[in-house]
Amino acid sequence: MEEAWQSGIAYERFMGRWSGPVAQEFLSWLGVPPGRSWLDVGCGTGSLSRLIIEKYQPKELTALDASADFIAHAQRAITDPAAHFKVGLAQALELDSNRVEAVVSGLVLNFVPQPKTALQEMLRVCKSGGRIGIFVWDYAQGMQMLRHFWDAATQLEPGAREQDEGLRFPLCQEAALAALARESGLKQVETRAIEVRTIFKDFDDYWQPFLGGAGPASGYTLNLTSEARQRLADQLRRSLPTDQQGAIHLTARAWALKGKA
Repeated sequence: MEEAWQSGIAYERFMGRWSGPVAQEFLSWLGVPPGRSWLDVGCGTGSLSRLIIEKYQPKELTALDASADFIAHAQRAITDPAAHFKVGLAQALELDSNRVEAVVSGLVLNFVPQPKTALQEMLRVCKSGGRIGIFVWDYAQGMQMLRHFWDAATQLEPGAREQDEGLRFPLCQEAALAALARESGLKQVETRAIEVRTIFKDFDDYWQPFLGGAGPASGYTLNLTSEARQRLADQLRRSLPTDQQGAIHLTARAWALKGKA
């Protein structure tokens, strides 16, 4: 199934607002010193690249994504001359071998058709001893906004289970992610969970991003009839934990991994 991750604006409203805090903690844990050369694989709208530029003063940062819209969005947001953006595929990096000292990839590996090949490509372009870091959402349980969504959708229509990222993407789990990294040749592999709070001011703040067309859950919602879509919204209203002011307090967990080339 081809995923709809093309619109930068839709992505920011849906998932991008939560990825920034995760990226900040991830980079601190990765521990790359300032002044290094970086590659950001699957840079999306540029939240991870922006933090690298702001906090780690890279000698050079190359950022690529398969989506031309995402690349255009990132270029508008990041104008530092050290940053270079290009449209490209994670599993076929058009870069010289042994070029960079740090490679990162945030929230994208589950959507790469050949994730092992992508990791091997990251290792190829990274200098010996360089650091490689990856993080992915824990779709299975820890990404609560999506867990509530798919649980409600499946309760109304059991066939929705087939599109649940928690079942479709085994790399969203710590053990599978670490095993893939080791099989690909990454050394000194370490993993950890990164968890952030995701607070929605009201139900509309939670629900409207699902109508924006970004990602599998939004694609599922938009393909429903208007009546089925309303039933799903009503089911979510009943099931989401809502405080007396109408706010919805959830958490989002990502699994992070780092190692050396």
